[in-house]
Amino acid sequence: MTTSDLWDEGTAARYDESSAAMFAPEVLDPAVDLLADLAGAGRALELAIGTGRVGIPLAERGVDVVGIELSRPMADQLHRKAPDLPVTVGDMATTRVEGLFSLVYLVFNTIGNLTTQEEQVACFANAARHLEPGGRFVVEVGVPSLRRLPPGQAAVPFDVSEEHVGLDTYDPVTQQAMSHHYSRQADGSYAYFPHHFRYVWPSELDLMARLAGLRLERRTADWRGAEFTGESESHVSIWRKE
Repeated sequence: MTTSDLWDEGTAARYDESSAAMFAPEVLDPAVDLLADLAGAGRALELAIGTGRVGIPLAERGVDVVGIELSRPMADQLHRKAPDLPVTVGDMATTRVEGLFSLVYLVFNTIGNLTTQEEQVACFANAARHLEPGGRFVVEVGVPSLRRLPPGQAAVPFDVSEEHVGLDTYDPVTQQAMSHHYSRQADGSYAYFPHHFRYVWPSELDLMARLAGLRLERRTADWRGAEFTGESESHVSIWRKE
């Protein structure tokens, strides 16, 4: 049984609007460009495809995209926009789909939705099982912001605007964390939405990849290829199946 939070119908219906910034061309286009280049003439599998923010424009580039998605309401939202894009409802750590792929990818911090190390390890193994020899697994995820959490401070803000306030709280012993989202509603009130996740370090991901028979090929700070450094707040990592 997966530990991922399950997006219900209400959350799924609001997802595209609440994540509008992630649909902006300057955010989305570099991701789709890189993924299309990595997929080449092969097939691509998106784990946790959601409402199709990345999968739909990637398919529009001519890539044969298949998705796995835990939440049926999220998959239903995707199919309202792209009825013919195949999506299997199931968890990304164990669900299998038919065939092999040149690319498997997981974006927007979603590896953390699996809130145990065991499940995250299983996700890497599942990605590797779907890859053809030489295929690549791509993960986009943030670097834990523990350096910004001084003693006595309970939370790290990651977004403060008129429409939304977001705070992360961390347990450095268990690596369990929670994002607290306060979103402004039409009547001026704020709705609260918590999201559980397990934060994971780049070196830990590399070990998970090696256990699955994957080797790190490249790690950058963003989709445009900026250098990954000790100051980077996120990374896009590419592992290749041996």
